[in-house]
Amino acid sequence: MPLYLDPKNDLTFKRVFGEHKHLCMSLLNSLLPLEKPIVSIEYQLDELLPEIEIPPLSIVDVRCTDSDGRQFIVVIQLYWTVSFRSRVLLNTSKAYVMQLDRAKKYELLQPVYSLNFVNEIFEKSPEMQSEYYHHYKLVNIKNTKRQIKGLEYVFVELPKFKPQNRIKRKMQELWLRFLTEINETASEAPKELLENSDTREALKYIEPGAYTKEQLFTYNKVRDGILIDCSVLSDYKQEGLQEGLSEGRKEAAASIALNLLNLGISLDDIVQSTGLMREEICTLQEKKEE
Repeated sequence: MPLYLDPKNDLTFKRVFGEHKHLCMSLLNSLLPLEKPIVSIEYQLDELLPEIEIPPLSIVDVRCTDSDGRQFIVVIQLYWTVSFRSRVLLNTSKAYVMQLDRAKKYELLQPVYSLNFVNEIFEKSPEMQSEYYHHYKLVNIKNTKRQIKGLEYVFVELPKFKPQNRIKRKMQELWLRFLTEINETASEAPKELLENSDTREALKYIEPGAYTKEQLFTYNKVRDGILIDCSVLSDYKQEGLQEGLSEGRKEAAASIALNLLNLGISLDDIVQSTGLMREEICTLQEKKEE
């Protein structure tokens, strides 16, 4: 039996951050760019998502409101999909609009913060290779200090995170180490996590002994389901890549065939050189002569 369960699993994440308010506040205060720290929260259980089928790879894990009325949505995304950002926008926008039921006046609406942990690299451009933390908000393009407050988004690419032991961001680094270094293969917890009271407590909540047999069955079912879904998505991507490569090779072969036709090379030699069928080459020749 492993020493720890994976804290990124829906069951364990909710156990740690959805049942212990002080740990959830510690996570949010360390990861979000807040002007004022969170001092108390209440969990929100009302449904945000519309009545459409949502893939299991994206789960709204924890949603809460602090004493100032600010709302916080924490999402775990184990496998990046093209539609994920759109779903994040939908969730935060709906949470913002739903305040009208209580606020009655627009000026009473409070900000909504979306914290999204992604267990895959999605920003792959060279200039973003070392950037794991991405903060988005509504700003004036010419003067980014001018902001329309209300919605803010943070995306954290977990695979890019590398601890640097920065004092200023101590809790942020500890929580990210908790999410990236602790899983079913961990032989021991890093001493830094054991020395901090919050992360030390969180580790206790992901020990297998803290769960019943039924809960462990649910944990394994969620884990296996995610592995299957990831495998299926990976297969789709690979099939799409192969189709793209095949189409690219065919286009390249057609280009070579046209050049050989222009040089007066025989059809048999072109077939042998390009791998195209005689009918395909004849079609190219007919288009060339039109």
